[in-house]
Amino acid sequence: MPSHQQLLEQLEVPTTVLLTVECQQGVVGKHSALPELAAQASSSGALRNVARLVAAAHDAGVQVLHAVAERRPDGRGSNRNARLFRAAERLPVQQHTGSQAVRVAPPIDVTPDDLVVSRLHGLSPLAGTGVDALLRNLGCRTLVVTGVSANVAVPGAVFDAVNLGYTAVVVADAIAGVPAEYTPAMIRNTLSLVATIATTDEVVSCWNGPRRVTRA
Repeated sequence: MPSHQQLLEQLEVPTTVLLTVECQQGVVGKHSALPELAAQASSSGALRNVARLVAAAHDAGVQVLHAVAERRPDGRGSNRNARLFRAAERLPVQQHTGSQAVRVAPPIDVTPDDLVVSRLHGLSPLAGTGVDALLRNLGCRTLVVTGVSANVAVPGAVFDAVNLGYTAVVVADAIAGVPAEYTPAMIRNTLSLVATIATTDEVVSCWNGPRRVTRA
């Protein structure tokens, strides 16, 4: 784990963006297409911690970006080249564009200053979505990654961020996957090799501290 000073340096407000991954109603909400994952996100406290981080980011002036996954009702442009995608087509809740399922889930607050970016394809919110260009235009150097799932989308986002030259910070208690024991194993054995690992309390304390700077 980094020292508080090291984390402060990585989380400077003008050069940091907080990313929430697939924290949408059709994934982690009450009527989720993936009830086991939704239950784990809730029971572990991960969803609540994402909401805490978003609130702290808003207060500190840190840019928040919500990445949601969706598909057109006709499926145009969406992948079918993996079992995961084909299984998703048969789920009782579909992440259709414009539906309630693709809206950011409570208790996460979305403000007019937040960016909400959707994707119709792939496994990662960064690959081929235009998010990289947005981050560079925002002056981002550090991407704080939260959300679901620790199985697929979160590590995908972290790997892509590192490959693109960003410093990735993974908030360990603000991500979730299934089964429950998989998330700490993924963090310990994989994500810790490429990203800074921190807790919600540690990140919030950096943004609440005396070095807070408002983004221009």
